[in-house]
Amino acid sequence: MQKPIRTGILSFGMSGKLFHTPFVAAHPGFELYAVVERSEKTAQLRFPEIKSYNSVAELIADPAIELVIINTPNYTHFEFAQKALRAGKHVLVEKPFTVTTAEAKLLFKEAKELNLHILPYQNRRYDSDFLAAKDIVDSKKLGQLVEAHIRYDRYRYTIGPKVFKETPMPGSGLLYDLGPHLLDMVFALFGEPLSWTKTLGYYRPDTQVDDYAYLHLKYPENLQVFITMSMLVVEQQPAFVMNGTKGSYFKHRSDIQETQLLKNMSPDDPLYGIELPGKEGILSTIDAGGQITKTSIPPGKASYLNLFEAVYQTIRADKPYPVQEEQIISQITILESK
Repeated sequence: MQKPIRTGILSFGMSGKLFHTPFVAAHPGFELYAVVERSEKTAQLRFPEIKSYNSVAELIADPAIELVIINTPNYTHFEFAQKALRAGKHVLVEKPFTVTTAEAKLLFKEAKELNLHILPYQNRRYDSDFLAAKDIVDSKKLGQLVEAHIRYDRYRYTIGPKVFKETPMPGSGLLYDLGPHLLDMVFALFGEPLSWTKTLGYYRPDTQVDDYAYLHLKYPENLQVFITMSMLVVEQQPAFVMNGTKGSYFKHRSDIQETQLLKNMSPDDPLYGIELPGKEGILSTIDAGGQITKTSIPPGKASYLNLFEAVYQTIRADKPYPVQEEQIISQITILESK
């Protein structure tokens, strides 16, 4: 294996602690080198050798760092990613990649000109529930697909404390928070749509941003795809519902990786990424005689380490990255459309 990719992470908040440092530390192709901690310094309690910078500018200026992970508020992604590229770093950017398509196109253009990689961090492609749904679609067991419903439900009636999510500013609101996850899933399953319509809702008392979003995407062969995200669902609905000419499939959302990471389980643990019983999807198929067969399908093992392996292979071996530039441009086009 070539030398590890020396990596700096711009925040050691929740995303840094859960979704980045454990995997950078666990993957032999990376060296967890530095983080930014503006106030409380806690990273070295978990990673004694890590450098802790006081500012983003200091970390980006470190010539030893090869990869910068952008996990700061949405409206900062473009600025920090551009600065990292111009400092000669590869970049991994959390969702949303940028707020506008113009920003995204400029970053991709600059990365190519500088012979660097800028990569979108779309970790939900590596969730067990999505992978199970993708297996069903790829198997063709549903026949010709007629419709697919994918949703992300939460219940948060009160206004949250994160200003960049709850006040009107570039990249705020539920659509920009959860839309990138769901759109990326749809693109990975079906490709880019022919057309779409979008509805936003504002329901919580005194909300200044959308807390409900609904997208209807139309595909070839009259496939209809519906995306729903809501902050006001008390009883969570199935996250994946797919109906075709020969069957139906539904599955509730499962998020075992985040739950395990919150309990400080290492990605190296043999039980990491394995769902508990009761999280199975249900496939219902019908034969020519009208006989219905129901099959319980447990999700397989999943790991965000696979995302970091893809990052490693792209940077070190120049292999194509699973999340394509065109998909990100289409995703942001839909997010910012009126």
